Amino acid sequence: MNYTFQFGVLARYQDQLLAGLWTTIQISVFAIIAGTAIGIVLASLRSIGNRPTRLLVDAYVELIRNTPFLVQLFIIYFGLPGMGLRVGAITAALIGMTINLAAYSTEIIRAGIEAIHKSQIEAGESLGFTRFQIYRYVIILPAIQKVYPALCSQFVLMMLASSICSAISTNELTAAASFVQSQSYRSFEVYIAVTGIYLALALVLRAILALIGLWLFGRRAGRGAMQPVVEVSA
Repeated sequence: MNYTFQFGVLARYQDQLLAGLWTTIQISVFAIIAGTAIGIVLASLRSIGNRPTRLLVDAYVELIRNTPFLVQLFIIYFGLPGMGLRVGAITAALIGMTINLAAYSTEIIRAGIEAIHKSQIEAGESLGFTRFQIYRYVIILPAIQKVYPALCSQFVLMMLASSICSAISTNELTAAASFVQSQSYRSFEVYIAVTGIYLALALVLRAILALIGLWLFGRRAGRGAMQPVVEVSA
């Protein structure tokens, strides 16, 4: 094989690549925050809601988790205009990523909630905690702590899945790479560089999430008795 690598060619397109990278970061951060918030709400409804509510949440989770993300994006971007609701590519990407991540977050957080022993809740009640205090300190925070590694992995997967949004003309990193490749005709160099960027993004995101976990859960552990967390052995 006689091939000469010319990575220097990419320097001429650094503005396009940086713009795509910034878009990827923005939509990923938004999806992580919004998807997790929705996931917490739905997981709570799934665990403590009435039967109709639980069935609705289950239907949503199963629908999203068992259909391709690309099809979901197509429905939002191409399907909604047929109903008179037109959204831009960035908005469609944000909605699609949020809805998708929320479904996975719901199932992960639900598993954490169900891992909380009932005796801990009963202990909180016996100590006179309000329902909000029990939910916050005894249920949801310990539940998220239990499943935090799984949530972090899902966040990274969602960030990587943002590349699929290029299929609906979202100008994120993969779309920028496709443009650069079409202009430079250096496919190998372009996609090797983009692979390195995605790898770096994933590693940085994992590091940031690890620091957030240390700050959030380490602080709780450090505060000890100052925090109304109930720990009762089974």
